[in-house]
Amino acid sequence: MSGIIEQERYTCAIGALQSVVAIPKAVPILHSGPGCGTMIQGFFERSTGYAGGSTSPCTNFSEREVVFGGIQRLRQIITNTYKVLDTDLQVVLTGCTAGIVGDDVASLVEEFRGEGRPIVAVETPGFKCNNFEAHSLVVNAIIDQYVGLFHDQNPVRSEKNTVNLFASLPYQDPFWKGNLGEYKRLLEGFGLKVHVLFGPKSEGISEWKEIPRANFNVLVSPWYGQPIAEHLEERYGQPYTWFPHIPIGANESERFLRQVLNFAVEQGADIDEAVAVEFIRREREAYCQEIDNLAVFLLEFRYGLPNHVHILHDAGYVLGLSKFLLHEVGIIPKEQFIVDNTPEKFQEQIKAELKTASDKRDIPLIFEPDAGKAQDAIRELSHSGRGLIIGSGWDKELAKEKHDDFLSAAAPSPYRLVLTTNYAGFSGGLRVIEDIYGAVLATYR
Repeated sequence: MSGIIEQERYTCAIGALQSVVAIPKAVPILHSGPGCGTMIQGFFERSTGYAGGSTSPCTNFSEREVVFGGIQRLRQIITNTYKVLDTDLQVVLTGCTAGIVGDDVASLVEEFRGEGRPIVAVETPGFKCNNFEAHSLVVNAIIDQYVGLFHDQNPVRSEKNTVNLFASLPYQDPFWKGNLGEYKRLLEGFGLKVHVLFGPKSEGISEWKEIPRANFNVLVSPWYGQPIAEHLEERYGQPYTWFPHIPIGANESERFLRQVLNFAVEQGADIDEAVAVEFIRREREAYCQEIDNLAVFLLEFRYGLPNHVHILHDAGYVLGLSKFLLHEVGIIPKEQFIVDNTPEKFQEQIKAELKTASDKRDIPLIFEPDAGKAQDAIRELSHSGRGLIIGSGWDKELAKEKHDDFLSAAAPSPYRLVLTTNYAGFSGGLRVIEDIYGAVLATYR
C-alpha cells in the first residue's frame, strides 16, 4: 500500500482559505510555503474573489524560517497587507511547515487584535484534516476571535425571525453562490431573515457580527459544518435544525421548507403559517408546470435518454441527486460513490438516509476517497440501457470510455463555467434536468 490517493476531489486543510475568500472583503494570509496557495489556486481555478488565488498574501515559508522561525516574517506580511489592501477581516492560516516548527501565530495575531485590527488565526496544517473539516475550523475561529468582540451590540437570540444558514462549502461546491442565494430566497419567502455569511448575497462582516442575534441555525449538510452548529448551540444557546443533504427538486425542497417552518414556529418565530404554506404551494406549482411542459420531450425521446446513473460527489450531492433523479426524473441510481472522505461516525446515518429514497430498490453506496478506485469500479460495471455519469472534470474520459452521457457537477471542473447557477431548491431541480438533457441532446447529430 503506497497511501497515494488518485484524483483527490478535495484539498488539505489550508484549502479552507476559500471559505475566507468567500466572505466579502476578507483576506486569507498564508503562513506557509508558496506551493500551498498555488496548489489551492490550481484545484479551484476561477476562485480568486477579493484577494484569493495568486493574490493571497503569503510568508513563503523557506528553509530560513524552518531554522529560525517565521514569526517576524509573518508580522511583516500582516503589516504590509493592511497598507496595501482595504480589508474588513484578515484570517491567518498556517501550513504544514509552520505547524511543524510551532510558530506562535495565535499570540502574534492577538497583538494586532489588541491594536483594534480585525484579524483571526486558524491552525490549518495539511496533516490536520481536509478542507471539508477545516471550513468549520475557520468559521468557529472567526466566531470566537472576532464575532465575540461585538456581543454588547448584538444581544443573543434577540431577533426571533433571524436565522444563520450553514450549507454549501464555498468553491468546493461549484454551485455554492447560487445555492446560498436560493436558500435565502426560499426562507425569506415565508418571513425569515437569513444570514448566509458567504458570497454576494451576504452583507459581509456586518452580517457576521450579528450571528448571535439569530434565533436559531439551519444546517444543510450530511456531515460537514455540524461542528459550527454545535459550537453556536453551546456558545449562544442557539438550537439548530439539520437537513441531511442538498434539497433538489419539488419533493425534498418542500420537505426542507416545512422542516424549517415547523422548527421556526417551535422556536417562537413570528410567522404566519398560512402565508408560508401558500408560498411553498406556489413554488411547487410553478415547478410542476415546467415538468408538465417536459412531458412531450420525454415522450418523443423516451428510447434515447439515460435510464441509470453513477454519481461521484460529496455525500450531500450523492444523496440529493439520487433521490431527485429516482423520483422526479426517472433515472435509476446504480452504484453511487461518495468521494469526500466522510468520517466513519457519519457513514451509517448517510446510508440510512439513502435507504429512505426507496423501499423497493436498494441503491449501492460506496465511500471511496480514492476517486481513481471509484472509476475502476465503474469500469467493471455493466448495466443495460444508456448510462449517465455525474462527477468532476476527471470523469469525462471515463464517460467516454463507457459511452455514457456526462455531467460535470463537482470540483475540479475545468470543462464548465459556473457563476451563479444553483442546484438547490425547486429551480435547482429544473436546472439539473436542463443540464442532463442538454448534454444528451448535444450527442445527436
